[in-house]
Order: sequence, then C-alpha cells, then structure tokens
Amino acid sequence: MSKSSWLYLGVAAVIASAMLLPLAGSANVSLAQAWAGVSPDKEIVFDIRLPRVLLGLLAGGVLSVAGVLCQALLRDALATPYTLGVASGASLGAVTAICLGLNGVWLAGIVGAAFAVAGVVSLASDGGRLSTFTLLLAGVTLNSICLALILFLQSVTSFGKSLVIVRWLMGGIDTVEYGTLAWLTVLITPVLVLLLLRARDWNLLAVGEDWATARGVSAQRAIWGGYFAISILTGLVTAVTGPIGFVGLIVPHALRMKLGADHRLLLPTSFLYGAVFLAFSDTAGRLILAPAEIPVGVLTALLGGPFFILLLRSKRRSTWL
Repeated sequence: MSKSSWLYLGVAAVIASAMLLPLAGSANVSLAQAWAGVSPDKEIVFDIRLPRVLLGLLAGGVLSVAGVLCQALLRDALATPYTLGVASGASLGAVTAICLGLNGVWLAGIVGAAFAVAGVVSLASDGGRLSTFTLLLAGVTLNSICLALILFLQSVTSFGKSLVIVRWLMGGIDTVEYGTLAWLTVLITPVLVLLLLRARDWNLLAVGEDWATARGVSAQRAIWGGYFAISILTGLVTAVTGPIGFVGLIVPHALRMKLGADHRLLLPTSFLYGAVFLAFSDTAGRLILAPAEIPVGVLTALLGGPFFILLLRSKRRSTWL
C-alpha cells in the first residue's frame, strides 16, 4: 500500500468511527429510530454518545499532532506533548478550581496552561533565544513543581473534592455540549492548518537547528512558533478532557516507522489515526466493564507504558530522523 493510501484510509476510518462508535454501548440502540427522533434512542445517540465520540476524535488527533511536533522540536522520538509542562499547568489550574469549588474547570485549566507557558518561556529563554535543551529541562522542572502543588492541594481539600480530583487526573472523555466542541474546533483548526503549511520547516528542524538555518529557515522563530503551537493544542485539550497520556507517543512513532519522517504526510496521518485510536480506546473503556467505565487515560497508560518500555529497550537506530 502506498504512503498516500494511508491518508485516505485514515479519512475513511475517522468517518466510520464517527458513524459507528455512537451505536456501541451498554444500552442497545437503533440508528434508524434515532434518526426518526424516537426516544430514548435519539437522546442516547445524538445527545450522549455522538458528542463524546467527536470529542475523542478531536482530542486524539490534536494530541497526536502535538506529539509529532514535540518530537521534531526536541529531536527525540520519546518526547510527548506532556514533556514541556503545559498539561501539568492545565491540570494544576483545574485542580485549583475544584478545590475552590469554582465553576468552569476547563477555563481554569486554560489559565493554568497559560501560566505554564509563561513559566517555561521565562526559564528557557536566554536573551530572546530558546534552545530545545533548556526547553526540555524547563518543562521537566515545571512538571515537578505542578505535580507537587497538585498533591498538596489534594491533601488539604475535602474527601469528596479529593475524589473528584483523582477522577479528573485520570483523564477521560465525557459527554460535552456541541457548543464546546464548536469553540474547541474553531480555536484548534487554525493552529493545525498553520502547522501543516510549515511542514517543510519541521522536516529541517528535526535534523538540527544549524541544518534548518543553512536552508533558509529561522530556527529560533520555528522553535518559538512550534512550542506555542504545542502549548495551545495540549492546553486546550487537557483543559477539557484532563491529562491523557501516551497518545502523542504511540501513534506518531508507529506511523513514523511505517511512513517515514516527512511531516507533510506525518502530520495529517497522525491526526487521523490518533483520532481513531483515542475514540476506540474510549469506546473500549465504556464496554469492557459496562455499565461501569474505565477512564480512557487509564487505558492509554496501560497501552503506552509497555510501548514506551519497548522503545527504550530497542537497540535499533531510531527512524524518526
């Protein structure tokens, strides 16, 4: 199968997922009755399951794209969107809102992500320059600080709020309003389009800053732009779903081994297959112990942990360059 065929197959898989996954669940429903407006099939399919599947598709695609870009910037196949500390900042903002009993946890998550971006930039920048090495160190440092603050807040809050915090930190795809999906799509789409248009820059930067500069790319501008793109994508998704790990590691790395490291193809295919991966994982979490649910963040961790170990143990030269 040609490399371009993977793109068309991914589009078909996303469409099929959006159509079929809302029919899966502990309660049997009929699509014909749902289309006809018959209750409760209509409410189950269009008001509960479809928004959840669409959110899973959007979140999975975004996290996969952020993973691709993070690996290109840091030139490390094991890098993930959470390496740079943005998700930890979003989590800290959301946990703070839960502890204070505030409405709009997702808004607090966005504010926390913004503060995380400011913190990483202040730690990593040196005279207007932003190196990938200091960016990585700053992200790791901020991750540790945010985690410590989250644990502190959880330890001093009430038992009920502590349970809510634990559930949120597991990461999960829940039913949301279509309005939430709309504004999330509006904010994310321009960033995704811009990243795709700059695919040549990511190809060059993945080799090295000097290599990119020698071929007419402003390495510093690309690093700044790439970092803020990762921050926006990861922060927005994490604020709505909670931290969902390993999607940005598993999907991009698997596609890179199959399709190569050309970001003109890797970015769109990562979005498509990441979307399908997370939507299917969430559906599996709904079905395995139905009517109880397994948070999708738990499933992706169970899948991603062994995958990460295999990458570490692999002695073959990485094909991401």
